[in-house]
Amino acid sequence: MSARVVVVTGASGGIGRATAVAFARRGDRVALLARGEVGLQAAAEDVRAAGGTPLAVPVDVADADAVERAADRVEADLGPIDVWCNVAFTSVFAPFSEISAAEYARVTQVTYLGFVHGTMAALRRMRARDRGVIVQTGSALAYRGIPLQSVYCGAKHAIRGFTESLLTELKHEGSNVHVTMVNMPGVNTPQFDWVLNKLPKRPQPVAPIYSPEFVATSMVWAADHPRRRAWWVGIPTVYTITGNKVAPAFLDWYLARTGISGQQTDSDARPDDPQNLWRPADGEGGRDFGAEGRFTEGSWTRDPQVWASRHHGVVAALTGAAAVGAAALLGRRR
Repeated sequence: MSARVVVVTGASGGIGRATAVAFARRGDRVALLARGEVGLQAAAEDVRAAGGTPLAVPVDVADADAVERAADRVEADLGPIDVWCNVAFTSVFAPFSEISAAEYARVTQVTYLGFVHGTMAALRRMRARDRGVIVQTGSALAYRGIPLQSVYCGAKHAIRGFTESLLTELKHEGSNVHVTMVNMPGVNTPQFDWVLNKLPKRPQPVAPIYSPEFVATSMVWAADHPRRRAWWVGIPTVYTITGNKVAPAFLDWYLARTGISGQQTDSDARPDDPQNLWRPADGEGGRDFGAEGRFTEGSWTRDPQVWASRHHGVVAALTGAAAVGAAALLGRRR
C-alpha cells in the first residue's frame, strides 16, 4: 500500500498538514493543496523530511476550475491519484445573528463546496480507472450543531449529506471507488488562531482536545480501510453522535448552558488577530502556523476508542468470549 499518490487539501496547516506527513512516512507521493504558499512550502519540507515526495500546489478549493487544474497537475507530475483527502475549511466564530450573508457564503464555498469540488475532481479520474479512495474529514458537528459555530456545523452537515448520497450511487454502479468519512473531535489546530472571530475572547476547541498528529493516523487508516462508510474518532465524538440520537433535547439544554463559555479562553481577542476567511493567514508576515495550535499541553495523543474502532472484530470476539465465560461461570454456580 506504499508509494501511492495522495492529494491533501488544506495541507498548509492543522489536520491537513499532519495527514500529509502521516502519508509521507509511508513513502507516498503527496500533493499539498492550499492557499497559503508559506505554509505550503513548509509542509512540503515536512513531507520530504518524513520520507515522502511532495508537490505543493497553491489553490483555493472554492474555485472548481482551479481544483480541476490542480488535479491535472498532480497526475502529470506524480502519477494517477490513488487517495484524495478533503480537509480544507474556514469558519467564523460568532452567534448566528452576527454573521453576514457574505461571510456565510464564503465559508460555505470553502468548507462545503471545496469538498464537493475535490470529490468531483477525484471521481473524474478514479471512476475511469475503477479504483481509488476519497476521504472526507468530517466532525461530530456533522451530526450535532453547537452554539457559535452555525456556519461550520451547517457545512459539515452538508458534507455528510452529499457524501451519503454519493456512496449509494457508487454502490449502485458496483464501483471500486470508495468514499469514507472520518468524524473528528476537538483538535489542537491553528484554526483557533486564524478563523474569523467575533467573540470577545479567543476561541478554543471543545474539550477534550486531541493532537492533530494522532487524528491524522485515522485519516491514513481510513484510506487503507475504505469499505467502512464512516469512522468515529475519539470518545467525545461517540457520545456526541449517540447522545444526539438518544436525547437531542437534553443536548440543546446542556449546550445552551455550557457551549458559549466552553468555547472561549480567558484571553481577550485582538483586532490584529490573524484571519483566513478571505485570504491566507500566512500571507502577512510570512508566518507558518504548522499543524498544532495553542493547546498542545494536555492534548490527547491516544484513545482506547480509536483502537477499538479499528479492531471491532477483535473487540466483538473478546466481548463474546467474556459473555460465554460469564454464562459458564453462572451455570457452575447453579
